[in-house]
Amino acid sequence: MTARFPPLRLRIALLAYALAWVVLLPVVMVYLRLRARKDPLYATHLAERFGLGRPVLRNPIWVHAVSLGEMRSATPLIRALLAQGECVLTTHFTPAGRREAMREFAAEIAAGQVQVAWVPFDMGLAYAAFLRRFAPKYGLVMEIEIWPRMIMACRARGVPLFMCNAQYPQKSFDKDMAGWGLRAALTGGFAGGFVKSALQAERFAAAGLRNIHITGEMRFDQPIPQAQLQAAARLRDRLIGDRPAFALTSVVEGEDATYLAMIRQVPGAFFIYVPRAPERFDEVAAMLREAGLRFARRSELLDAALGARDLPQIDLLLGDSMGEMYFYLALCDRAIVGGGFVTKGAHNIIEPLALRKPVIVGPHIWTIAYPAQEAIAAGVCHHVQTEAELLDAVQAPRIVTDDQIAAFYADHAGAVDRTLAALPQALADLPAPCGAVEASGGDI
Repeated sequence: MTARFPPLRLRIALLAYALAWVVLLPVVMVYLRLRARKDPLYATHLAERFGLGRPVLRNPIWVHAVSLGEMRSATPLIRALLAQGECVLTTHFTPAGRREAMREFAAEIAAGQVQVAWVPFDMGLAYAAFLRRFAPKYGLVMEIEIWPRMIMACRARGVPLFMCNAQYPQKSFDKDMAGWGLRAALTGGFAGGFVKSALQAERFAAAGLRNIHITGEMRFDQPIPQAQLQAAARLRDRLIGDRPAFALTSVVEGEDATYLAMIRQVPGAFFIYVPRAPERFDEVAAMLREAGLRFARRSELLDAALGARDLPQIDLLLGDSMGEMYFYLALCDRAIVGGGFVTKGAHNIIEPLALRKPVIVGPHIWTIAYPAQEAIAAGVCHHVQTEAELLDAVQAPRIVTDDQIAAFYADHAGAVDRTLAALPQALADLPAPCGAVEASGGDI
């Protein structure tokens, strides 16, 4: 962080950004109301969106995990912080992230050790109220979430804000460094970063971030829900028998046709099909029906405790539930991770590897460059480039041993311990006074 932060071009952009929020706030409220038609949680606790929620905690450690994936990666770190006697405030933008925090830390919430809230709208006044009420010791923003007013408000009020479990994908880096490079310039407003690899550290440093610590990927440390594994073990033989089983996880819009074409060409196999977005469950069910596949929905086939209501003869289980990925993965022999057949990029490969399941990914892996490239090099992830290669990988899977995956996993675990060890040094390396800034557009 330099004395000249923010640069003039960023100050101009921040002023325009603040005015845009004022103008578009009614649109944002309508958006939340529309989303609430499918998920009522969007319309609850609206005061928190303006930084006005009732503070249960004072001086907590603030962990921002925008959605479900980020919350899961934050969970082992939060548990470690609680074990050190800290209290933790988690903030989220989506109901999936908030629900996961409330489920995972229900006992700690009841005990007053954890509080869950919506992240404020990215407005100066909202963050001023939020920071005044909670006065967090410091903030940890999971993955790469760059919100201008969040960053500037924390700097103005001396709250150290760190990137945590951070990576800077190549496409995002190249785009941010071009032109005005405003998003890259904003990274210089963070107090520091705990990043996944040496390559990520180089990219963040080039963008202006200082106080960088290489700590690895926290998803390697996230807990595995044993109840889900046990439920899968009870059902596996009855549901699948001796058929080879493949789980398609986090399937996104735009790649269903690719996967359905592949499924139709692999008779005698069993598939678990898990769309990434819950809004797509009905749409995907209609696609499966239209394709003439014998399938059942998890919501219709299994009860709340993952016990079987009935077990018809099916070739595909549609995973229309949230928070049960380990159950679906435990049913399969091999996982095909979605997102790789669209340019937005593939999703998390760590969960299947945690259960010693070899992974197949499509061509676009820029979003998960770490650890996908390392997993490909270790032979535990098959990177296919075309639909024909995908079919080949399913019809004639490569041999991958449990020992191979276990060795790869052991090499990359330990990010939580490394982050905890780096935190005192990161805080000690902050300039004094922390976060002093020049005028940057006020608290609009």
